[in-house]
Amino acid sequence: MDSTAIASLASLWDEVSGTQPDPDLWVVIATLAAAVAVVVPHGLWRVSRNAITIAHEGGHGLVALLTGRTLTGIRLHSDTSGLTVSRGKPHGIGMILTAAAGYTAPPLLGLGGASLLGSGRITLLLWLATALLLAMLVMIRNAYGALTMLVTGGLFVLVSWLAGPQVQAAFAYAVVWFLLIGGVRPAFELQAKRARGGAGDSDADQLSRLTHVPAGLWFFLFHAVSLCSLIGGGRWLLEM
Repeated sequence: MDSTAIASLASLWDEVSGTQPDPDLWVVIATLAAAVAVVVPHGLWRVSRNAITIAHEGGHGLVALLTGRTLTGIRLHSDTSGLTVSRGKPHGIGMILTAAAGYTAPPLLGLGGASLLGSGRITLLLWLATALLLAMLVMIRNAYGALTMLVTGGLFVLVSWLAGPQVQAAFAYAVVWFLLIGGVRPAFELQAKRARGGAGDSDADQLSRLTHVPAGLWFFLFHAVSLCSLIGGGRWLLEM
């Protein structure tokens, strides 16, 4: 590799890993309000929840790979449900961590994103998110899922490459707020559905069978992770 290419790569890395100025406080508050507006109303949530499903299934897939399982495919459905299939031992720590990763992934991703934004690394956040979305796209195994990933990934690419610094900052803060706030609701929805006799094979039920720990304690874990992530991430985002 010649010196020009090395210099170009070094310059790109400096641009990506460097810090950017924090947005004005009103931008942070406005993006918080926007995230609340697409999570709380039921009609908008039915659409925006697709993005939480991406993070949920991506969490299953990533942890499956990290624990040595073979990821065979991910499906995203129009009713905002999803399915991640991996091969490996049907029991043990790898399977337990993979099953636990779904409901904890969106809030933890939001917490990680808040940490990056709190340190001024807006560009790095956008590039990491884009890379994860493109990697996940390779594993999608149905048409609706592929379309959802292309739209979501395309939006991140457009903002990362074409938008100005102010738009990038507003977009990044909106995404992180959405993950933090939107990551709280699914576990409560699942718990309510189980109380009505549905969702008998939920992540909490699978974890209960794998660990012999009651499903209610797994719901407690899901709620604790999402609420603690929201509180901690929110503090980072609001510290100006």
